[in-house]
Amino acid sequence: MKVLDVLGVRVEMPTNHPIVLLRERDGDRYLPIWIGAAEATAIAYAQQGIQPPRPLTHDLLKNVIEGLGHQLTEVRIVALKEGVFHAALVFDNATEISSRSSDAIALALRTGTEILAGEGLLEEAGVAMAPEEDDEVEKFKEFLDHVSAEDFEQPGEAGPGEA
Repeated sequence: MKVLDVLGVRVEMPTNHPIVLLRERDGDRYLPIWIGAAEATAIAYAQQGIQPPRPLTHDLLKNVIEGLGHQLTEVRIVALKEGVFHAALVFDNATEISSRSSDAIALALRTGTEILAGEGLLEEAGVAMAPEEDDEVEKFKEFLDHVSAEDFEQPGEAGPGEA
């Protein structure tokens, strides 16, 4: 299994569909995963350290896990089936729970848990960046420095604490 780092979320043009970009920690492959707007917001909040006044769903799940005396030990991106990534949450008692990849990533960021993917999945869905493409990655990182979670809210969608 290879460790992946979350570079961040952005909106893919021209579809305006959010994407989370993961990078192989000790390699040159990237794993782009298309996600929903709510999940993009949850991931962006975690990366920016935003603490809503009341726990959002991923914060609640983190609190439940800790309240029950357990730890999330790994998040695994396990498969790509019909264009959809599947993940597994692995707990300290060896329990594995199937999860959407976006939810697993949002939870991993909140708990400080490593995100892993198998070599086969990275070969299938990973994208290697040539050195000249590093400029594009730097532009993406710059974009991430200036994007906020509110950028992923749909028109008319209530933000945290709004209902």
